[in-house]
Amino acid sequence: MASSSRYRDDKLIAKIGKLVRAARTRKEVSQQKLAHLCEVELSTINRIELGKINPTISTLYLIAEKLEINPSEILIIEE
Repeated sequence: MASSSRYRDDKLIAKIGKLVRAARTRKEVSQQKLAHLCEVELSTINRIELGKINPTISTLYLIAEKLEINPSEILIIEE
């Protein structure tokens, strides 16, 4: 069994990134505007959307809040 500190599901992280991007573009918000609203670097939003980093639940909830969407739109992964 893998250590929880080493566990990383790259497919899941990529899927979440795609959901964040889809929600952001649906709301017609630029990455730069979202970064400003969330008080994070533009590169952070970009890396989340590209699936390069594993965002915290807190960050995902903040993104949902700033996009005025239900967090389930970017947290629920349907297989």
